[in-house]
Amino acid sequence: MLIYGFQSILSWVQLALGVFAAVMLVDAAVRREDAYRAASKQNKGMWLIFLGLATALLFLLPLMSFLPIIGVIAVIVYTVDVRPALRGVTGGGRGPRRGGGSSSDGPYGPYNGRR
Repeated sequence: MLIYGFQSILSWVQLALGVFAAVMLVDAAVRREDAYRAASKQNKGMWLIFLGLATALLFLLPLMSFLPIIGVIAVIVYTVDVRPALRGVTGGGRGPRRGGGSSSDGPYGPYNGRR
């Protein structure tokens, strides 16, 4: 009974990782090719191949085998290293800042301390 519960949890984790890898594959596909070069993060084709293979491996092979773990590592590298660099190059943050001020600006203007 305990083994079946563990396998059930592991299958849900694998499904979630596969869906996340697919989302990152779509994210890599919609980014511009020149953004990869500007961010010095290889090229778009290489990341599409890596993420496509990772997605396929996560949906086809059991998670506890060797190849899906490598796919998970590729998805993690894209998520924490390449994607933020691409967003920084293309300006794809959480929307434009109003007023273009610094991070110390308050709702009524710049914060100057006790001056």
